[in-house]
Amino acid sequence: MVVVFLADGCEEIEALTQIDVLRRANIEVMGVSITTEKLIKGGHGIEFMADATIYDIDFDKVEMVVLPGGLKGRDNLMSCREAVTVCKKFNELGKYVAAICASPSVLGENGILQGKKAVCYPGFEAQCRGAQMMGEQKVVTDGNIITSRGPATAMDFALELVRLLSDEKTADDTAKGMLFK
Repeated sequence: MVVVFLADGCEEIEALTQIDVLRRANIEVMGVSITTEKLIKGGHGIEFMADATIYDIDFDKVEMVVLPGGLKGRDNLMSCREAVTVCKKFNELGKYVAAICASPSVLGENGILQGKKAVCYPGFEAQCRGAQMMGEQKVVTDGNIITSRGPATAMDFALELVRLLSDEKTADDTAKGMLFK
């Protein structure tokens, strides 16, 4: 199962694209609020419901966590001790940790990007401590860490997650079904 962490202020495109594309690829995914409330208010005022809260999830059964960006969303993720702890534990175990836009900085500020290649939204490079920044690449996968740049790369990011969790054919078929390829 994949968990997409949902925080108030998140970039809606980055959060919901991951959930939508993974479901299209028949990969089990849940949108998970980082608070006790399931109602999320995105960075552009779009309200939507999470499937569960962070307190409802058995993370031993999860193979990937995804951190959407958005400045306020990133700040809320950074402030959530539980989400940060899960990311650190996943990294230690070699499980997938994926982040897009401003959220790779959450990983950098918590030592998770040390020695990894990564990308982020322009202006957050210094907060991606320990990473080798890869410029304008849309998506970078380095071992168990997957990063992407922002709203315009959300689809590429989602398809990379599909590829990693299933295979190239499933990613291609999913992209073709959405007229992305």
